[in-house]
Amino acid sequence: MNDLARHATWREIQSQPAIWRDWGAGLPVADLRQWIAATGVSEVWFCGAGTSAYIGDILAAGLEGQPGLRFRSVPTTDIVARPHAYLVGTPCLIVSFGRSGNSTESIGLLDALDALAPGWPRLNITCNGTSALATRPGANVITLPEATHDQGFAMTSSFSTMLLTAAALFDTSLTPEDTVTRFAALSDTLSVLLPDFTAQARASRRPARAVFVGSGPLAFAAREAALKVMELAAGQIPALWDSTLGFRHGPKSFTVGDTDLWLFRSADPLTRAYDEDLLAELRAQFPASRVTAPVVPHPFGDLWSAPLYVALAQILAVHWSEALGLNVDDPFAGLGTLTRVVSGVRLHKVTS
Repeated sequence: MNDLARHATWREIQSQPAIWRDWGAGLPVADLRQWIAATGVSEVWFCGAGTSAYIGDILAAGLEGQPGLRFRSVPTTDIVARPHAYLVGTPCLIVSFGRSGNSTESIGLLDALDALAPGWPRLNITCNGTSALATRPGANVITLPEATHDQGFAMTSSFSTMLLTAAALFDTSLTPEDTVTRFAALSDTLSVLLPDFTAQARASRRPARAVFVGSGPLAFAAREAALKVMELAAGQIPALWDSTLGFRHGPKSFTVGDTDLWLFRSADPLTRAYDEDLLAELRAQFPASRVTAPVVPHPFGDLWSAPLYVALAQILAVHWSEALGLNVDDPFAGLGTLTRVVSGVRLHKVTS
């Protein structure tokens, strides 16, 4: 195994515990919650594209059932294509996520809001302090540390830190005073898990196909996990995600030959019972597959453990990309089909 530390992506994965600890120590949760309350909204939309959209999926699922604000994940790719279907009615708080903050859809959402919903409050969370999300007037902006502005193709520390930032703002089970200890505890947990995840990755085979499943926020963590594998393998390892109960309803047909599966188990006892049932079923039905249920602590519930599970997929994906002989930091080098910041999208003018 070559020295993976030469890859920016690997270093960015390993940097997450230190980033979380330092960022959580200074995050002004109380002030930001006061600003959110002052907007007077009853509904919050989490918006982004690709991994940034999956952050919204994880959050919306993880915050379900919480009293107070309603939460919805609405990808920028949906709004930009059909703005008149979304930007109508009672104002909602638009929370935009963006690593670069300069993707065409991020800019397209800002344009659509200016044209159709200029009075809707906006909170932009980005890793790039010079980006459109950071500098466009009309929004409250949270700029993450420069270390989260991943230079590798795949979003890793950017994904996890934007997710945890928003979780700290909207999860009312966390008090502002507990933010420092919560982020420090997660940092400590991931620091312990990373060597074990690395050992698991070294011992793994490179599967012909990969599947990740979970429930609630962990279903969407599985979605991000599957994307990391496909991105860093440049599509050479097809990957699927689904919910624990949804997987049986057709998607299980994806499991053929050397397909390996990972099940992200929930902290909730009832949900976990369904996870365990599927785990036993998969191991019995697919003896040629390796079915793994990673051991991940859930001290704060599934929303907060989602980035811990995804870190395993990040590490698996780097190892498999390396084994395929790809450029881990730019798996599509020379192909021109995918780029770190999506290109080739032409924006069309929004009229009222």
